[in-house]
Amino acid sequence: MSAPAPPAPPRASLLRSKFFWVALLYFSEGFPLGVFYELFPVYFRQQGVDLRSIGMLSLLGLAWTLKFLWAPAVDHYRHHRLWMATVDLAMGGVLLVFAAAAGFGPWVWALIGLFTVLSATNDIAIDGYTIELLDRDELGLANGVRIALYRVGMLASGFVLILSDWITWPGAFACAAAILAACAIGVLFAPRERTIDRPPDITLAVELRRILTDPGRLAIVLAFALGVLWLADRAAKWSSAYPPLWNIALGTAAAALAVGSIGARRAGARPAPAADSTRGPMFGALMALLERPHIWPVLLFILIFKLGDASMGFMVKPFWVDAGFTATEIGLVSVNIGLGLSIAGGLAGGWYTDRAGIFRALWVLGLWQALSNVGYALAASLIPYGPGASPELWHRAVLYAASAAESFTGGLGTAAFLAFLMAIVDKRHSATEYALLSSVFALSRSLAGWAGGFGAEAMGYAPYFLLTFFLSFPAYALLPWVRRMLARAAAPAAPAAPPGASPPS
Repeated sequence: MSAPAPPAPPRASLLRSKFFWVALLYFSEGFPLGVFYELFPVYFRQQGVDLRSIGMLSLLGLAWTLKFLWAPAVDHYRHHRLWMATVDLAMGGVLLVFAAAAGFGPWVWALIGLFTVLSATNDIAIDGYTIELLDRDELGLANGVRIALYRVGMLASGFVLILSDWITWPGAFACAAAILAACAIGVLFAPRERTIDRPPDITLAVELRRILTDPGRLAIVLAFALGVLWLADRAAKWSSAYPPLWNIALGTAAAALAVGSIGARRAGARPAPAADSTRGPMFGALMALLERPHIWPVLLFILIFKLGDASMGFMVKPFWVDAGFTATEIGLVSVNIGLGLSIAGGLAGGWYTDRAGIFRALWVLGLWQALSNVGYALAASLIPYGPGASPELWHRAVLYAASAAESFTGGLGTAAFLAFLMAIVDKRHSATEYALLSSVFALSRSLAGWAGGFGAEAMGYAPYFLLTFFLSFPAYALLPWVRRMLARAAAPAAPAAPPGASPPS
């Protein structure tokens, strides 16, 4: 008589699955962004608000670009789940005000500005919490799940928009508020944050005094401030309304650096040790990031890894239009089916990243991502475009295939790239470092989109799309430094203590 089979190991409950929490958190991160970009413009236009005012509202989305400015507060006070739950409830409260009120006035600007700041704060807390939650060999699949549920969250705002025709706008806003309240309740049941052992921060006054007596660090802070001003000016166009803005800003920065250098020399002040500069509550994470070995080539890699993908992305839809495709086809194939394929690509890329390793996944999946640009170059060389263009059946087949390949491989590369960003972040100030690194990545997309219009106009679609294929490869020259950074991040370190445990002596 054969021995009885051993009992099956107990399955982990859904609430114990890290991927379940990643899914919930990134749904709750994508949903407010969808509310901002999908619900608010339609709502205000139906209320009779003029297009210029609606367009000006988009400037309030600058909060997502500048979120690294207050990310240190989340790192300093920690309690990520409490941050998430609080801002979810606060965003729901903002939407309830919209449900109860009507009209358009200064209060609308204030409320939407508050909504975007709260949503950006939610992003900071979610990213920091997720980085601390996951182990290195889980980052790939987790980012695949992240890509999928973030976009599902944005799509959910579209369903709320549809509901507005059935239950009126107050009902739709109340429904959106209920979704955010459910997210707030859900995140409170997520696993507790890990205890991160790090030296105590110095006070803000001490940090600023040390920066002012160190010309090198003062130059870094001034350059950082000018970068923030540049990001804000790109959205708000302050320099267009006031041309001397940049002369004043650059002159002020140069004067501040000169005064700081003279003061430090006269006082005979010695620069604070590097370790002290990384403990400041405001600029500590920035200093720690910039003092890390190999950081400059790695920052350049982050800036240009998806350069080819981003350079082509902004010109794809205009090509569809110029080739004579209808808005219905563009929405169905390039947007909706493309969204599904990018989600599938993200999941497949995450699976591969966890099995092959982040470094190998970066260059292998990056290569597939680049090859899809050749598909669009081929399509643009075969399909006639211009006034009166009318695509034939085989034109559609070619462009549909190019679109499907671009969407799927874009998801592949994104999963590996986001896993890389999370892997190199120092968990002692994960929220701030990730916000800074993701802002560098976002900068590359903005610059590539701006330059893409000039390139496509001057060269034509097919040569420009082919050029974007070659733009994908300069980042490969930086892979040796990427490998070293990943190896450094994977080096053994003192493990984080479990919740409630005392740190090692």
